[in-house]
Order: sequence, then structure tokens, then C-alpha cells
Amino acid sequence: MTVIDNCYIKLREQLDKMPIGYPATESGVELRILKHLFTPEEAQIALHLNLIHEPIEKIYKRVQKTKSTISVKELEEILDRLVKKGAIASRIKNGKKLYSYLQFAIGMFEYQVDQMSKEFFQDCEEYLHAGFKNEFHKTKIPQLRPIPVDKSLPNNHPIAIYDDIREIIRNTEGEFGVMNCICKQGKDLIEQSCQVTEIRETCILFPNPTSYFKRFNISRPVSKDDVLQILDKAEEAGLVIQPGNTQKPNFICCCCGDCCGILTMAKTYSKPSVLFSSNYYAIIDPDRCNGCGSCQKRCQMDALAIVEGKTSVNLDRCIGCGLCVTKCPNEAIELREKDRITVPPKTQQSLYTKILIKKLGPVKAFKAGIKTKLGLKV
Repeated sequence: MTVIDNCYIKLREQLDKMPIGYPATESGVELRILKHLFTPEEAQIALHLNLIHEPIEKIYKRVQKTKSTISVKELEEILDRLVKKGAIASRIKNGKKLYSYLQFAIGMFEYQVDQMSKEFFQDCEEYLHAGFKNEFHKTKIPQLRPIPVDKSLPNNHPIAIYDDIREIIRNTEGEFGVMNCICKQGKDLIEQSCQVTEIRETCILFPNPTSYFKRFNISRPVSKDDVLQILDKAEEAGLVIQPGNTQKPNFICCCCGDCCGILTMAKTYSKPSVLFSSNYYAIIDPDRCNGCGSCQKRCQMDALAIVEGKTSVNLDRCIGCGLCVTKCPNEAIELREKDRITVPPKTQQSLYTKILIKKLGPVKAFKAGIKTKLGLKV
């Protein structure tokens, strides 16, 4: 093991402390991914970051302890370069830049939109289906949640506000954004283009003037009406609507079973439905179903099959998206609400806190929380 490899291993160990960790693999593909994003010098600097956002002055004090001759200005230039590359996180608070580690997903991977290489995506594909997928689904508290498409529920059916994405959009003020789907971009690079849709702008961002995607002009501004039209097109194309798993989501992904890393990882499990916080499931009226297969073509989770001339739902695979309902010519499918309703966390911070507690246990998570409050490196 070289000195250079050692710094990447240490960086991997730091990233593995995130709510969604960064586990090692036998092939070492996770280190190759880091080498795409960090030079050896940048990896050494990144080792002084923390899991929480911190000002450069605090990071510089750690760097100084390594007897580095780097100046504050040089450190800021390196950190800003890493931010632009989508390797670390940054936000602006009261006009001051703060920096922290960035998870692999949702994080580093998605931040490569419009700047990704074929080699990087191939390594990510390998990692998603090797060491990372079990980490991603470890706590069964998802970062995204499928919600029923607009026309899949009866008009007289009451729906909770967190399951009504259009109502959330209408109640949100500010400028929305839309950008390309990183998963579809990657599949295009390896010549495995999406078979579900030709649409590429399927990632919707809620108003946030300091977001990474807005700061670097990766997303383009759109109005509320534009966002609603994008959702209409996505639903028509057969894409699963997945906002962030919070009551106040920061984004909405429109996903297919061809390309989406989350759906394709989940599909490899025998019971993927337990990995999603969906409040609905599909049922078939056998008297109306003629086995035409139109619903089966729409399902992104392989949850539908034709058995003895009728459609059958595998509830272990159904995630309650409602795509099958909207195109059934005989109105033979409907969504039903689950007996046990899952209410999403209020904010993204509360979501990741919940994930970390489930991952570490209450005691270790509490100790980590105390460290962050004291400004110590976790």
C-alpha cells in the first residue's frame, strides 16, 4: 500500500461515518471513485473536513497541526475547487462559506451531472451494485419516497399534504430549477440509453438561491407552471415521482427502472417494497381485468405479471407509484392506502438524524451529536 493509497483509504473511512456511509469493497472500486474526484493533495486536505459544515478558519487550524505551509487563501482555493468538482459540500450562511464532507449518494454521484466521464460512471455502476447498495438500504429509511401520480387516486380520496407533490409545489414561493438526470446521462455515456423515455431534464429543484446546482449554473430556472408540466410529461412517460423523503422536500426525481440507481439497486432484492416509504399499494379487480398488459409495461419495479389471463400484483415489489392505474383501459386497477401510514421527517436534517440514529444506535448517535455541538471533528 502506497502513501497515496493510504490517504484515499483514510478519506474513505471518514466518508463511511456519514449517515449513508461509504463502505470498502474487495475490488477497491470506491478508491478509484475518490481518485476521479480528488488529487492526492486534495485528498490530504479533505481529511481535515468534518461531517458538519464549518468555516474555513476552523478547518485551517486542523491543517496547521500537520505542519503544512499552506496559507488560508490557498486552502480556500483548494476547497472551492473541490466544491466545484462536486467532491465536497459547501453552503453559504450569513454571507460566509462553510464546508463539509459530502456523501457518495445522494451527494458526490449526483453532483457530477453535466461533468461526468464514462469511466467515472462505470466505476459508480460497479460500486452501486457491489458494496454500496446494502449501505444505502441498511436502515430502510430512504432518502427519497415514491408518491402516487396525480391521476392514480380517486377524486374523492383524501390525501395527506406530504403525498400531494403538486400541492406542495403550489404552496412554495420562489424560483424552481430543473436539470438533467445524472443516471440517464451515465447510461447514455455507456450506450445503454433509457428505453422508457427520451426526456433527460427530470430532476426538479425547489427554490434555494445558494444550492450547488444554481451557484454553478447546472440547473435552469423554471416557474411553478413549468414544474407541473414537467411532472405531467414524466407521469405520461411512465416515470416514478420521487421527492426527497421529507415534508419539505428540496428536490423531486422522476425515475425509471432502466436507469435510476435507487430503483435498479432495489430491484435486485426479493422484497424491494420494504425499502420504500410508500403509503399505497395497487390491487386488481379481476372482473374488469382482461390481461392486456398495458399496466405491466408501465411498472418500473417488475411488480406485475399476467397469470391465467389476468394481471397479478406482487405486493413485495409494488411501491404504490400508481403508474399502472393511469393507463388501464378497463379501470381494473386502483391504489389503496396502507393500514400503517408512514409520515416523513419534517426536514432534511431530521431525516439524516433519523438515519444516523438507526445506523449507530441512540448512544453512539448521541455522542456524535455532542461532538458536533462542541465543534469537534467526528
